[in-house]
Amino acid sequence: MGKVLTAAKNQLHQGDCIEQLGALEAGSVDLVFADPPFNIGYKYDVYDDKQQEEDYLRWSSQWIEQVHRVLKPDGTFWLAIGDEYAAELKIEAKRLGFHCRSWVIWYYTFGVNCVNGFSRSHTHLFHFVKNPNRFTFNRLNPQIRVQSARQLVYADARANPNGRLPDNTWITRPQDAPQSFSPSHDTWYFGRVAGTFKEREGFHGCQMPEQLLARIIRASSNPQDLVLDPFGGSGTTLCVAKKLGRQWMGFELSEEYAKRIQDRLDKTRVGEPIDGPEDPIESAPSTAKGKKRPKPFDERTEKIVMEAYKAAAQGLSVDQLLCDKDKNRSFVEQCLDHKLGGNAEVWNSYLVELSKAQKWPKSSESNPELQRTLFESIGFASEIAWKLISIDYRKTLEEILCNPDFAEEFDRLAKLYSGNDCQATSLEYRQAALEIRKRSEAARTPASKELQEWVQAHKKLPEVSISENLWHLGFSGVYVLYVGENAVFANESVDMRHQIETILANQQWRKLQIDRVKFFAMEGTPTQRYKVKAMLAQHNRTLMNCSLLVHDSEIL
Repeated sequence: MGKVLTAAKNQLHQGDCIEQLGALEAGSVDLVFADPPFNIGYKYDVYDDKQQEEDYLRWSSQWIEQVHRVLKPDGTFWLAIGDEYAAELKIEAKRLGFHCRSWVIWYYTFGVNCVNGFSRSHTHLFHFVKNPNRFTFNRLNPQIRVQSARQLVYADARANPNGRLPDNTWITRPQDAPQSFSPSHDTWYFGRVAGTFKEREGFHGCQMPEQLLARIIRASSNPQDLVLDPFGGSGTTLCVAKKLGRQWMGFELSEEYAKRIQDRLDKTRVGEPIDGPEDPIESAPSTAKGKKRPKPFDERTEKIVMEAYKAAAQGLSVDQLLCDKDKNRSFVEQCLDHKLGGNAEVWNSYLVELSKAQKWPKSSESNPELQRTLFESIGFASEIAWKLISIDYRKTLEEILCNPDFAEEFDRLAKLYSGNDCQATSLEYRQAALEIRKRSEAARTPASKELQEWVQAHKKLPEVSISENLWHLGFSGVYVLYVGENAVFANESVDMRHQIETILANQQWRKLQIDRVKFFAMEGTPTQRYKVKAMLAQHNRTLMNCSLLVHDSEIL
């Protein structure tokens, strides 16, 4: 069998996982999550789950060896396994070259009842890496962090809004320590997907909760990284990876399961919310004893924040202060000098609140505008960065810019997706994102009747394969990039050919394997072209456009 990596991205492949893994290029996958059969006699439709122990261990060694081979040097491997072979497979993975970073216990409700033993209510989750000194672990992602005592106990507005990193703590029974047991520890609590749950797909008895997979994928991969599941099962890994804007690939032995997984994938959209409660313990809190958050800050704090802003901003708006790293750093340093409780995100967020409340008069000085030519060359990269980090972090653009660490991640992604020789600054990338938000919000208003009629008259767009010469696209208009039948990105440009060629020359964009473009040749004003872009993004459900465009039905 020849190599299938190029064709395999964002596809489910039916067949034996060892054969499928063996056909992949070495060092091509960023993250593998595997939930193999536990060899406990479970009734699968085609797989025999009651092998002789030596046969099961030999088979396990073969597929784990292939996982090690296909992972990148900084790749990560998560393994879910039951009690029976947890120790053996951990030792085997170590022998094959993996290093164990964490041994997590997934505790769940609706466990398996045992008559002559203790009821089973957990699964082992091994976190392996190839290189113990170089691997992906997104410690700043707020979706893998947990609330701190300042937030849960004291309702302190000065607490880090993103909580803290999880502890390394073991709890014998959650009911013995109800205030201590939480998904923050390496004993994770996520309810098993029982038969009565809305999340249940129904065709596979070993369905993983989406929230559990989301934590793993967010922690151990970055947007557009390749996530592989060699045991497709119910398809949860692949669906969650797709929702979180990752490339994905899956193998499944059963033809019937593969068909059902594909149906589930076809219904899944990039950016959709993850099913299930984010915090299973806090998902249904009692309101009778709910905490009442006090006024965020006292008058002294408000005065200090306002004075620090005025001194640092030098006439710029709050939005522009968030974009300018140097001026924002000056604002934060002045808050620190006054020994205010909190951190940069807390103070920036409070600054935004004060601005919305119009606590001070608007500056007479106008904010600097981004030149049209610069916006043309970096706007698409800023939009992609915004979309990816908003999917991964579940944060608005405002919240991203308020947190210096999140803003730095936005800058990194924007740089990745801009032209190879682009020398834009973080200030310019952030300003471009603000301009996109401004235009997108304006595009939410219905387009003029004339514009809508024009779009209807040109509903069937001309199409060009990217393998062809794009010389005839050297004019202004609106285009949509495709991978197969999936619309990836819509944009407007004064020179479509130049912008598309810039995109296709970029290594990060090439990972998407864009194969064709549909386009409108359109003069008009930038506002009119943006309206058409908004309509095309909405109509085609593009994967990478600003969520303001793709998910708002009022655009049409």
